[in-house]
Amino acid sequence: MTDVLAPFAGRLLPLSAVPDPVFAGRLVGSGVAVEPTGQGEVTVVSPVAGTVVKLHPHAAIVVGTGYGVLVHVGIDTVGLGGEGFTAHVTEKSSVRAGEPLITFEPAAVRARGLSAICPVVLLDSAPGAVPDPAERDVVAGDVLFSTSR
Repeated sequence: MTDVLAPFAGRLLPLSAVPDPVFAGRLVGSGVAVEPTGQGEVTVVSPVAGTVVKLHPHAAIVVGTGYGVLVHVGIDTVGLGGEGFTAHVTEKSSVRAGEPLITFEPAAVRARGLSAICPVVLLDSAPGAVPDPAERDVVAGDVLFSTSR
């Protein structure tokens, strides 16, 4: 059993709360979302141990043994072209759970009229594979869900 951890402090929400039909419809996999709270920069940490197989300024995929976890930083943030995001790892890096991946400023994302909510998705999992969470506040490292994949 592998625990998937919160990538930063925020409000834990069901994936259906994400204002994007691909994530809300669980088309890339089942998961949860975290809405950042607080002020200033947020450092997104790896939710699992594994290898960074894909890294964009606004997203990272970390693959462990038998599973991949996507952390997508905000919605429609690809259009920012990396502006306001700082990567702390490179593709093919091995990471520990809790190791910094990306830093961003949620207020700057929101100032552009975008959502700063961050889907955390167990890739290629069936809808319902990750149950909807009870809404609550989390801090980086809190368990969001567990997988046996």
